[in-house]
Amino acid sequence: MSAPHTDVEQVELANTAFYEAMERGDFEALSSLWLTPSDLGHDEGYHDPAQAGEVSCVHPGWPVLNGRGEVLRSYALIMANTEYIQFFLTDVHVSVTGDTALVTCTENILSGGPSPDDSDELGPLVGQLVVATNVFRRTPDGWKLWSHHASPVLAESGEEEDDDSPA
Repeated sequence: MSAPHTDVEQVELANTAFYEAMERGDFEALSSLWLTPSDLGHDEGYHDPAQAGEVSCVHPGWPVLNGRGEVLRSYALIMANTEYIQFFLTDVHVSVTGDTALVTCTENILSGGPSPDDSDELGPLVGQLVVATNVFRRTPDGWKLWSHHASPVLAESGEEEDDDSPA
């Protein structure tokens, strides 16, 4: 068993690797970071998903995705349709209990798609603020993602509410 501070450092590295793989558009690296049944000693061909720690993912505005295939397809789709993405993580908190780790953070995202006029330049960059929870499981090969849940942070409208308005 690793020392608690070492576990936290290893989870932080795994969390950072997840976001860096997204930024590079490296689907192979991203795929290797997600939990597989064999990571937990289960037969890849047949397993009870509940026993094998089936992965799940919620992207902002999407329904829950369950199962490694469905989750990885979603990332392939995102990578294929995102020309540029960069994550600036803030408010990162890591908690480790046994073989499970929980990371909460704020994703300050800068992204852009292709230019609307089909030029070689990026389209307009868009900023987005998202809060995320990443759950990791310890495996013989290190910490792997078990679940990712991201939710947009609603922007303040800038309008002050009337004191007489209902709460």
